[in-house]
Amino acid sequence: MREVVTDARRIVVKVGSSSLTTAAGGIDEQRVDSLVDVLGGLATSGREVVLVSSGAIAAGLAPLRLRRRPRDLATQQAAASVGQGLLIQRYATGFARHGLTVGQVLLTVDDVTRRAHYRNAYRTLRKLLDFGALPIVNENDTVATEEIRFGDNDRLAALVAALVDADLLVLLSDVDALYTGSPSDPSSRKIAHVRDESDLSDVNLVTPGKSGIGTGGMVTKVEAARIATGFGISVVLTAAPLAGAALAGDEVGTLFRAAEKRPAARLFWLAHATAPRGRLHLDPGAVTAVVARRKSLLPAGITAVDGSFAAGDPVDLVDSDGAPVARGLVNYDAVELPALLGRSTPELAAALGPGYEREVVHRDDLVLL
Repeated sequence: MREVVTDARRIVVKVGSSSLTTAAGGIDEQRVDSLVDVLGGLATSGREVVLVSSGAIAAGLAPLRLRRRPRDLATQQAAASVGQGLLIQRYATGFARHGLTVGQVLLTVDDVTRRAHYRNAYRTLRKLLDFGALPIVNENDTVATEEIRFGDNDRLAALVAALVDADLLVLLSDVDALYTGSPSDPSSRKIAHVRDESDLSDVNLVTPGKSGIGTGGMVTKVEAARIATGFGISVVLTAAPLAGAALAGDEVGTLFRAAEKRPAARLFWLAHATAPRGRLHLDPGAVTAVVARRKSLLPAGITAVDGSFAAGDPVDLVDSDGAPVARGLVNYDAVELPALLGRSTPELAAALGPGYEREVVHRDDLVLL
């Protein structure tokens, strides 16, 4: 038995579209009910459960007589607006059999990348759990634009797991475990445990999922596992029909072990739950100071500025090749910075006033990538 699973009191479960719908689109009621029965039993046993569910767009395909998942955003949003209601109705009916109330929480990238929104999302989820309700989270596909979309729910699930301080994240899909290659390839080897990055050295990740209904693939699931385990949350990856066995602690699927030390929530948020609003290009000396010496970033080390951002926004710090080396919260608006580049803080204070004798990014507001 996996004690990390059986000891978990707060669990986030993510299920993909292909595990909930038919190949032609539309909800597969038997699949949904099977998952509901597993999670309903878990929740009524005294454990807290948050479900991150894909499937809104896929559920809306058949009612709109769409033969395949649309590529354009407007049609995807139309399908989601039809499918989300059908999906949550099915969940509400199913969980009611277990005496459970569900709460729908629809999020966009902004809701977990902007600090104020992030806190609001936490308070909503926390209050639902306090009431004994089961939150059902999905991306708000009906309003999300291309610029503010997750694109898949695997990363969303990892961020939600960190948001609610979960003990365990379970990623359910149409593949029973992580393999070194395609599961259909006889030469591929199943990986039962991932303790660190070295266990992934032989893995050839492939996308997308074989069903063609969802948007994720094994790449997004491994990335989600990296995010969650980095925050100290263990992850189980397996197929939806094996959810009951996985949550009972059986040795099914792939178990990603959590990092022993959980980072500060603020730095985790900065690294994984923010989208950079711009880029600061650093000279080699500034890269060394920030990365090797863990120093604050000063104007003298910046060679160029990209993007439109305001003080307090997250920005990426990039080296001379344009590769991100860190992310931080900037202390200046984008329009202010060009006049400050290459100048020392004492020089700036003398010329512009004491308000300019400050770091562009303070080391306490900076995380290495």
